[in-house]
Amino acid sequence: MSTVSTVNGGISFWYAQEGTPAPREPLPGDASADVCIVGGGYTGLWTAYYLKKAVPFLNITVLEAKFCGYGASGRNGGWLYNGIAGRERYAKLHGHEAAVRLQKAMNETVGEVVRVAAEEKIEADIHQGGVMEVAHTPAQLARLKDFHSVEIAFGETDRVLRGARETAERVHVTGAVGSTWTPHGARLHPAKLVKGLADAVEALGVTIHESTPVTEIKPKHAVTPYGTVRAPYILRCTEGFTAGLKGLKRTWLPMNSSMIATEPLPARIWDTIGWEGRETLGDMAHAYLYAQRTADDRIAIGGRGYPYRYGSATDNDGRTQPATITALRDLLVRLFPTTAGVRIDHAWSGVLGVPRDWCATVTLDRSTGLGWAGGYVGSGVATANLAARTLRDLIQQDSGQAGPTDLTTLPWVNHKVRRWEPEPFRWLGVHGLYAAYRGADRRETTSPRPGTDPIAKAADRISGRH
Repeated sequence: MSTVSTVNGGISFWYAQEGTPAPREPLPGDASADVCIVGGGYTGLWTAYYLKKAVPFLNITVLEAKFCGYGASGRNGGWLYNGIAGRERYAKLHGHEAAVRLQKAMNETVGEVVRVAAEEKIEADIHQGGVMEVAHTPAQLARLKDFHSVEIAFGETDRVLRGARETAERVHVTGAVGSTWTPHGARLHPAKLVKGLADAVEALGVTIHESTPVTEIKPKHAVTPYGTVRAPYILRCTEGFTAGLKGLKRTWLPMNSSMIATEPLPARIWDTIGWEGRETLGDMAHAYLYAQRTADDRIAIGGRGYPYRYGSATDNDGRTQPATITALRDLLVRLFPTTAGVRIDHAWSGVLGVPRDWCATVTLDRSTGLGWAGGYVGSGVATANLAARTLRDLIQQDSGQAGPTDLTTLPWVNHKVRRWEPEPFRWLGVHGLYAAYRGADRRETTSPRPGTDPIAKAADRISGRH
């Protein structure tokens, strides 16, 4: 299969379909607001949306370095699902029931995004087919069964465990020996969602300034090359681009993730694959994959690729290394051999935010008015919505407009995380970690034993994931 005709970068395939949005004006000079939100992705836009709906008279300004949805919100795999980074750690810190409440909130968030998209007439190719995760090896099957049991213990009693035959009847993934499925998930088109959300926010009266990079955030000030916005509340919603802000280089690590999208597949290929339920698809490998069947019958599939750039650097408009494109193509064909001759239309990359303890957080410092949300570790499509509603409630509580709510008492609120190690230890650690995971996946593929590879277990402990 040739990649000569593959578009590489251009932000993402989703924008190749939709086109980039018409640019909004940059900040014209110094300004003031009641709330200033830094970052025009899902977190920033959802926060503006819910705040403005709750308190219509608020003067809210969103500052975006490029255009709304330039980052992960316009490049992700289109998984709207109930996963949240750090739940097990929160269970250890705050108790099992607190983590169950967090999981229940995430389950409900999937429906909340679908509801608002319908209410605001945002056509984002949303299909609620759930999430299916498969196992390919004895070790993966053992992890899958453990994962399934844990999810049930956290309240997902509607989750379904399937054997090899039942899995193949849903999606014929070559070599799959079992799967687990949850209804709390949907496939969507990321760029359509973020573009529609930006339009909805603007229609409510929120001011959005694009091409306005914020260089420094400090209490009551968001500093840009065009002027400073002063506001009682400054909310940082920058996820994988947080390291570019002054003093925040080691706060969240910008982890790279890459994707490819095929040409639209003909019916004869879909007859061999199935996937009529259009579930989002993942697996139990350590270097895991994520995939969807798009509305126009392509397969979009992603994985880690080149995981991290030295010095917390970020990519140039999504351009992806040729070796990563080849690896993702090989993965696609390994899962679905009948795709061996299909064209890969697009390849792209983006960064996601990873805290040192791999726990997503929402914070409002009441002494300074500084707030932030993120560190979603790749699960941000739904989590950003829950974070935004939580920030809304925290600001209303702080300003005396409301008291504590179910959301403000969730265990991820005001969680403190230590910083990442300085370079070169950060680069060496991340690349060593993913080399260990890939090696573990290779060994598990040839091993008949059901246990997880000990090197992968050690990598989990060292990284702080478990």
